Parts: sequence; C-alpha cells; structure tokens
Amino acid sequence: MNNLKNTFREISRYPSAIFGGIIVLFLVGLAIFAMIKIPYSEAIRLWRGGEEVWYQNPKNVPPTWYNYFTKTKLPESFAVKASEDGEFSKTITQNADGTAFIDYEYKFDFEADDFPQEMFFYFDAAYESKSPFVTVTLFRPDGSDIKIGDFGVTHQLTYRFSQDERLIKRVDRLMHREIINPVEGLFAVLESKPSQPLKGTYKLVMHATTFEKDSDLNIEFVSHGQVSGLFGTDHARRDLTVPMLWGAPIALAFGLLAALGTSVLSMIIAAIGAWFGGWLDELIQRITEINLVLPFLAILIMIGTFYSRSIWVILGVTIALSIFTGAIKTNRAIFLQVKESTYIEAARAYGATDWRIIFKYLIPRIIPLLIPALVSAVPGYVFLEASLAVLGLGDPVLPTWGKIINDAETYNALYKGYYYWILEPAVLLMFTGLGFAMLGFSLDRIFNPKLRGM
Repeated sequence: MNNLKNTFREISRYPSAIFGGIIVLFLVGLAIFAMIKIPYSEAIRLWRGGEEVWYQNPKNVPPTWYNYFTKTKLPESFAVKASEDGEFSKTITQNADGTAFIDYEYKFDFEADDFPQEMFFYFDAAYESKSPFVTVTLFRPDGSDIKIGDFGVTHQLTYRFSQDERLIKRVDRLMHREIINPVEGLFAVLESKPSQPLKGTYKLVMHATTFEKDSDLNIEFVSHGQVSGLFGTDHARRDLTVPMLWGAPIALAFGLLAALGTSVLSMIIAAIGAWFGGWLDELIQRITEINLVLPFLAILIMIGTFYSRSIWVILGVTIALSIFTGAIKTNRAIFLQVKESTYIEAARAYGATDWRIIFKYLIPRIIPLLIPALVSAVPGYVFLEASLAVLGLGDPVLPTWGKIINDAETYNALYKGYYYWILEPAVLLMFTGLGFAMLGFSLDRIFNPKLRGM
C-alpha cells in the first residue's frame, strides 16, 4: 500500500500524467456508459439496421450542436407519437353505433432560419373491413391554416408530404407561386420570394373517424430537419451516436488486450531465453530477427482480405506478430544483467527451481519498466485497428471509429461538406493517443531510474 501511495504521489507531480489520466478515465467511463446504455446486441441491431430502423432520421445531417457555431439556425429533426397522455394528444369519442371520432392535436415551436427537408405521417390502423378516414390541418402562427389532406387509412400507411400532388397545389395557391417542396411552403411567410421562414407556434390538428367497433388509429409524426442527434447521421440515416459510443469499448479492448498480450508474452519469452541460454536462446533470437523484417501491416491486410476480418482473428494475429519484436532483445539484455545478481545466486544455492527463479525473481524485477511500456503501446494498437477499418478491413459487424471514417471516405463526405462525419471519430482517436501517450511517458519517468529527476 505504501508503494502504491508513493506511486500516486509521484504521478501527481506531473501535470502531463494527470491530464493523460483524466483522458484515459474519460474513455473508460465512456466505454462503460456505452455498454450499459446500448447493450451489445442492440448496438449491432442498430448498426446493421436499414431505413426501417432509422426512418425517423434524415440522411447526412450534422449534429444539433452545429447550430451553436453558425449564424443560420437549422431546423432540428424530431418524431412524436400520438397518445392519450402525451404532448401529441389523442382524444377518443365513442358513438352508440360503434363508430368513433378520434381527435389529435400537436403544438410545436418553429424558430429555425431554414426549412425542414421532409415530413411524414406513419399510420397504424386496426380494423376489419372498413378503414378509418382522417383529415389533417396545419394552423400557422400568422392565423392562416392549410389543409394537409383527407384520405382513408390502410393498416400500415406512410404519408409523405412532398409526394402529395394535392398538397403541392394547395401550397402553390397559398404562396401565389410554384413551390418545389410543399414543406417549404407550409413554414414560409406568405408570398415571400425567396421563401422566408415563418417563426412561431404551429398547431397540427387531425380528425379521424372509425366505422367499426374496437377500431383504432395510431399516428406518428416525423420531421426530417437539417440537424439531428448528438453526432449527426450518415448515408443510411444511422445515428452516429451508436458507433461513436461503442467505438470506445472496442478500441480500448483491442488496444489493451494487444498491448497486455504482447508485453507479457515478450517479457516471459525473453526471461526464459536469458535464463536457459544455449540453443533455446539462439532460437528465440533468430525467430525475433526474422519477425522484425516481416511486413506486419501487409500480413494483416492479406489475412483480412483472404481469410477473415473478425476483430478477434485480427487481434490474435496482431499479438502473434508483435511478440517477437525489439522488446524481446531489450528485455533479454535486462534479464542477463539481473541473472548475475547475488540474490539469484542465493536462490540457486537453496535449491530454487528454474521456473521459480524465472517467475519469482527475474520477471518481477522488470515489471515496473513493463507498466509504462504497456500504457504507451495501447494507442498504437488502437490506431492499427482503426487503420484496418479505414482500409475496409475492419470487422463488418462492429460499429467502430475507423468504420465511420471508412464510410465517410466511401461516400465522399469531405467533398460534400460533411466534415463532422470524419472529424468526430478522428478527434476521439487523437484524444485516445494523446491520453495514453502522456500517461505512458510520465510513468516511464517515474518507474525508470535513469529518467527519474530529469
């Protein structure tokens, strides 16, 4: 405990260690939050789901906080379902003959400087033979109103504003000119040219009539704005919050497992070779020298292309190729020095076995040097996993930061102005590297006697 307290006391002397530790703790907290908030199975379902899962989101829009950095306030996306006790109110009046009148009302504020992309109604009707009939009206802040439509509703119906020819004609008459997108006309100042947004409180009123006993009609109102969510959306309408959150546990798991596996195995193999010497040590050194000249990234690309892109396969190959590296030779040099220590001679004198000496007396001597090396190695493996994903060789199932960048590159995000799509995962990758690097360098100065006090 005293050693642990002294270590933390030493760490507190280095601002870089404190800052790096805060970043690492933030990433760990983000990873834990992601796994609790979005369970693994749900994250995979959302990531691999198509427009049937993400129908509420517009395509390729920046996050909602983008409005804080622009003079023009863009309309936010939203979706609301009608209920008897919600903000989208639903009131049912039953008649003696089995028919019913259902009234819906929804008020919302529109304060944006631009217009929504599109608006939808999603109807879910329950009936046997006679379908419900619904009438929709939008009341505007200037006192005017416009009839959206009146139509019969099937069991499952999607009403898209921009595809209703009758609504387009009504909006044209309201604006006294031709409007390409009727959604623009619904939220524009009358007769403005070009269209200027009419800000204020809008009220959506819907009247439905059912013609059978126990018939019902559920409605969802969806508005596709020009900003959405905490991290924006991609080409498939997916909320980038899912891969941005789940990228943290995947990146940390890959980086920590790879760093821990390679560091520990390299240390053990180097200790075995240094202690036993002879042909075993020669074999280890020759394998290390051969491995040092192998094209590491090219081998991973080959395995990802011709065998499997599973993150576990890539992790296993990464550890296997990273064991016999320069760390073997560095650790061997240290073990050869420790091997000649007097306490090692004493252990041999009282009959300690070779394996007891290796694991009880040799390896513990360099564990303090292993810790900073392990921490410093994590970002390299995190970047490796992200690099493979950017090259299109990442795990196709998992939502990762590298996969976001790969999708952004595939769909020309930079050329289309979708900078958020690349900058968000890139910033998290850079912070990951910065946090572990600063913490690792500080730990190296604390645990390495040659650097202490420098």
